[in-house]
This record gives sequence, structure tokens and C-alpha cells, in this order.
Amino acid sequence: MHEVGIMSSAMETVLAQARAHHATRVCRIVLRIGVLAGVEVEALRFAFEVVARDTLAAKAELEIESVSVRAYCATCAEEFDAKDSFVLTCPRCGNFSGDLRQGRELELSRIDML
Repeated sequence: MHEVGIMSSAMETVLAQARAHHATRVCRIVLRIGVLAGVEVEALRFAFEVVARDTLAAKAELEIESVSVRAYCATCAEEFDAKDSFVLTCPRCGNFSGDLRQGRELELSRIDML
């Protein structure tokens, strides 16, 4: 379960920022995770409960924002939402695209602390 490693790394960053800002508590952590990032959200939530225990983030809310898949069509020179994340076909011209613009993110987006 690589979600534990992901959450451990995110928590290190969260706690380092909390210490740097002299926070007494972390209230909310926001992660942006792309549909194609290969992360199991429920496993990540479980990992959060484990790694946050006995830290400034123990009572924090974990918010996970899902990032949809977007690709770029060179023929139309436009980005498009990819409904099927495995076959990226431009809805305008029907050409295939291998130019993925969004959907693999794994980002610590926000930390709210007191």
C-alpha cells in the first residue's frame, strides 16, 4: 500500500510548515489527486488517520480534490476533457491524443492551521 508512503511524505511537509509558522494545530489539509495518479483514496484516508495520530494534525480534516483528465488535441489546438481516461480522443475532430495535460497530479494544495 503505497498510500502510507504518500501520506507520510505529505504529513512531514504539513508538520514542517506548522512548526515553521508556530502553529498549535492543523485544522485542514487539502490534497489534489488526479484520476490517473494511481492512488486509492480510501487507503489514503486510512493512512492519514494512522500517520496523523499524536501530531498537530491529529484532528485535522483531510479534504481530497479529484482532478479530472484533460488532454490536448494538436489538430484543433484545444484542450478537452477525456471522459475515458485510457483512450484520449478529441471530441471535435476524433483524432487520438497522447498529450495529457491534467489528471496525474498528487499535490499538497493547502494547509489550514492555527
